[in-house]
Amino acid sequence: MTDQSPSRRAGGRAARRAARAAPLDETVRPIRPGMAGGVYRPLDEASVRRIHAAALTALEEIGLADAPASGVEILTGAGATLGTDGRLRFPPALVEDMLAIAAHEITLYGRDPRHDLHLKDTAVHYGTAGAAVNMVDVEGRAYRPSTLQDLHDAARIADRLDNIHFVQRPMVARDVEDNREMDLNTLYACCSGTTKHVGTSFTEPAFMPDMVDLVHLIAGGEPAWRARPFVSNTNCFVVPPMKFATEACQVLEYCVRAGMPVLLLSAGMAGATAPSTVAGAIVQAVAECLAGVVYVNAIAPGHPAVFGTWPFGLDLRTGAMTVGSGEQALLTAGCAQMHRFYGLPGGAAAGASDAKLPDMQAGWEQMCSNVMAGLAGLNMVYEAAGMHASLLGFCHESLILGDDLIGQAMRCLRGIEVDDETLALDQMREVCLGGPGHYLGTGQTLARMQADHVYPALGDRTSPKEWEENDKPDLIAKAVARKEALLAEPAAARFEPALDLAIRRRFRIHLPA
Repeated sequence: MTDQSPSRRAGGRAARRAARAAPLDETVRPIRPGMAGGVYRPLDEASVRRIHAAALTALEEIGLADAPASGVEILTGAGATLGTDGRLRFPPALVEDMLAIAAHEITLYGRDPRHDLHLKDTAVHYGTAGAAVNMVDVEGRAYRPSTLQDLHDAARIADRLDNIHFVQRPMVARDVEDNREMDLNTLYACCSGTTKHVGTSFTEPAFMPDMVDLVHLIAGGEPAWRARPFVSNTNCFVVPPMKFATEACQVLEYCVRAGMPVLLLSAGMAGATAPSTVAGAIVQAVAECLAGVVYVNAIAPGHPAVFGTWPFGLDLRTGAMTVGSGEQALLTAGCAQMHRFYGLPGGAAAGASDAKLPDMQAGWEQMCSNVMAGLAGLNMVYEAAGMHASLLGFCHESLILGDDLIGQAMRCLRGIEVDDETLALDQMREVCLGGPGHYLGTGQTLARMQADHVYPALGDRTSPKEWEENDKPDLIAKAVARKEALLAEPAAARFEPALDLAIRRRFRIHLPA
């Protein structure tokens, strides 16, 4: 006779709970980096082609101003023309030729190969980004200047979150006043906090030799770096509307020659530095990024570059950014569709919020654009977690909550599988024809409960009665506790002592050893 004593039942439940809490094997995870999106298409085929044609016309007839002398030489050598007004114009044939030789699939490497990101087709990845100048203090409901330690802690937290696939610098280290040291320490803080792919920007071309020396040190030499470049340059090479950013272009040239992948970022604001219409803002962003494609491939054909159309929305009543709006979600999804049209690896912004705290407004804004970006097949979803106050504030607790939110967004992205097993007719026969009348204990339900369902780490699904019995747990308090637990553990990405000492002897590092 089977022993049904309470202790036996409790032990079984405890074992099952422990098994469910353990990390899932990659083969049974319901969601994973690089799942395919692309089922959502806000633009029909004719509209996509009209946007492309308008972008080519803008490049041919309007062109871009303010290229550095080196850029003028590179671009005119490739076939662009320099007008008497100082603007570089791009014949459509030149753009098409460069699109043909551009990299259509790239890998953004992590220091740990488990975190490599393969950018092709509609493979979707979510991560951080931005240049917030404040940190959100959720307990004090206040804002304070962001610091280098905050940045390092954000990288450490993101390193432990399954649904954050890369770490692009999300905030500015305002306590490091020298720009060269800020660039170096930003790079150090991110790379010593995570083994996922890191993205960051650089202020001046004169700083680049030091930046490249640092990544060579971390990689173990230039050949190792060039084989697996684990840092990419976020490069705002244009100042919308339709102007090159002179120093950023010089940084771009250096990065390409140093083997560093680049994010070609155009971040116009619809109604201010880009047309106010969704279609017009996409046209300008596409035109500016096509100019970047010509630029990069004129230097090094096939160099890894992300087509970074990042148009942002604007509240035309007040002039405030509206990164959490429905229009922003449409801008991002439309850009993703253009990336697919060109067959280029692409990235855009989604998941940021105008809300000042991780509250209900933040939740609906972050979920709306994250889901639409994923369903549209955006390769790199930047600013997907942690960003508040229209990009002015970053929040560690929101980053942690964003991991849960993105998990649900990715489950939407995965969609519905239809085959003989999932149609479940055999289960229906078993349960309904003389069976128990429910599916709770069937072999298929138990077998697929982990493979089909995404369970929130912090979200509360208990009944009101259980919630009361558990002392009414607060979501923000749970996120604070999770943050403290993560930061109490040693950073898995920290450098070996000998390497760290070599870096500190070469550069002034502001974080404590």
